[in-house]
Amino acid sequence: MRTYAVAAPEQIGSEITVKGWVQSRRDHGGLIFIDLRDHTGIVQLVIRPDNEEGFKIAEELRDEFVISATGQVAEREDGLKNPNIPTGGVEIILNKLSILNRAEPLPIQLHGENISSEEQRLRYRFLDLRRDKMQSMLKKRAQMYKVMRTYMEEQEFTEVTTPILANSSPEGARDFLIPSRLQAGKFYALPQAPQQFKQLLMVGGVPRYYQLAACFRDEDPRADRLYGEFYQLDLEMSFVEDGEEVRSLMDPLIKNLVTDFAGKKILSEEVPRIPYQEAMERFGSDKPDLRFGMELIDLSEELSASEFGVFKNPLTSGGAVKAIRVENGASLSRSQIDKFTDIAKSEGAGGLAYITYENGEVKSPIAKFLTESELAAIQQKTGAQDGDTVFFGADTRAVVNKVLGRLRNEFATHFELKDPNVIALAWIVDFPFYEYDERAKKLDFGHNPFSMPKGGLESLAAEDKQAILADQYDMVMNGYEICSGGVRNHNPEVLYEVFGVLGYDKQYVEDRFGAMINAFKFGAPPHAGCAFGIDRMLMELVGESNVREVVAFPKNGSGVDLMMNSPSVVDEQQLDELSMAIVTQ
Repeated sequence: MRTYAVAAPEQIGSEITVKGWVQSRRDHGGLIFIDLRDHTGIVQLVIRPDNEEGFKIAEELRDEFVISATGQVAEREDGLKNPNIPTGGVEIILNKLSILNRAEPLPIQLHGENISSEEQRLRYRFLDLRRDKMQSMLKKRAQMYKVMRTYMEEQEFTEVTTPILANSSPEGARDFLIPSRLQAGKFYALPQAPQQFKQLLMVGGVPRYYQLAACFRDEDPRADRLYGEFYQLDLEMSFVEDGEEVRSLMDPLIKNLVTDFAGKKILSEEVPRIPYQEAMERFGSDKPDLRFGMELIDLSEELSASEFGVFKNPLTSGGAVKAIRVENGASLSRSQIDKFTDIAKSEGAGGLAYITYENGEVKSPIAKFLTESELAAIQQKTGAQDGDTVFFGADTRAVVNKVLGRLRNEFATHFELKDPNVIALAWIVDFPFYEYDERAKKLDFGHNPFSMPKGGLESLAAEDKQAILADQYDMVMNGYEICSGGVRNHNPEVLYEVFGVLGYDKQYVEDRFGAMINAFKFGAPPHAGCAFGIDRMLMELVGESNVREVVAFPKNGSGVDLMMNSPSVVDEQQLDELSMAIVTQ
């Protein structure tokens, strides 16, 4: 019977068999020492010269050979103990040693500080997973699943798996399309989310549904977003007309993941509810990081009479002037301010005006354009102290919020204000149902078209369509959106009109969502739900900056699986069976 390395200290005086990989081999003349590694840890093996057969085998061993070893567990001498590992007080004096498999020289570094590049690690992910960090990450992910499943079962949710081969639906990203062999010219789509299926489960009488769902979106990868496949804790509840019922039910689970699972401090036991518009005005973002202050300060009223063109022009055209106070901002060098100016420009700003307060003086390229009363009002409103710098945004309100929101985050990173041991949670509520798409030059859905507009059918008659609010909500964790949800539109009449506002007729809605519309005609209960992004949430809880570090087999930054060489070319015969051909342009 195999004994795990971690159990060896409890077996002193006993003969045991351990199996695993060779972490290292050291030849000390008359003795050979082998560090054997299994998934529980490392244990030292000792081969003496009088064990001729074992000694001969030990001389052949190289890193990552797979071996089986049997011997007596003995306590190490006091001066030879290693207090840094759980098995450091014992060693196994071998009677028998055998090689289960050999290993070629490794193409990547598994141990030590010189970690191989991400591309190499992903190409040889089956080796990279042997690293302690990756083994620990896989265990943490499994533990997280267990916590979530336990909580959901306690709250009387039923786990239901929904189809992977589904229909195309407008979730805001590109679908992965799967051609049908049996229905030539038609396509399945991998689900961007189980949205329609979970709503149909509510119609089907399931009171509370959940699943750890695989979702698929053809979006460009980022450090916080996987390419292609990601996982959600997806849930829905019937007979719910107020999103607060969902939010209140899920708060304890997320707080438990923060404190008990991740061992981190939660910023506030009461998770705040912040309306979308308030979040944009205060933080310049609908996913604000609340671990630090540095809120946006509106100076439009104080500077309404300013003759300084940078401020005057946007204010006279209905825009805004806002600022953020950066404590210790006077320490920023000219080159650092230039870097932040480039960031502001990348978000749509023409430049970056600022005032620095240092040694009782006001230092700024723009100070000469402002009156004494304006300078005093700025300092009073922002609360700037000696050593601070105030940075300004002046443009349309949307651009100002976007620019200063990005700068707020960048300044917090620069001044190390994001405590990695603290988790700040918030629910962002009351999203706009419709938003104007500047690129397409038309009105479009602001979020999820399946949500209920606040006020129901009557609200859709409002003249200002952008003032219509959706009963939707997102949970934010340290500046990342980790959850999106809403009260669902279960009324066919309202659903037709929601799309009708954008010019889509009933036929379009029935063609795209026929199953759901038809189901809603037969007594659909009011329902609401949400979905938590498991990968992104785990990334933040364990303190990783790259989401690919918390997944066993991720694609690289270009959406390629280097290990399996996918996507790949397929045979002509396979294309023929699908009635397809590759056309190059």
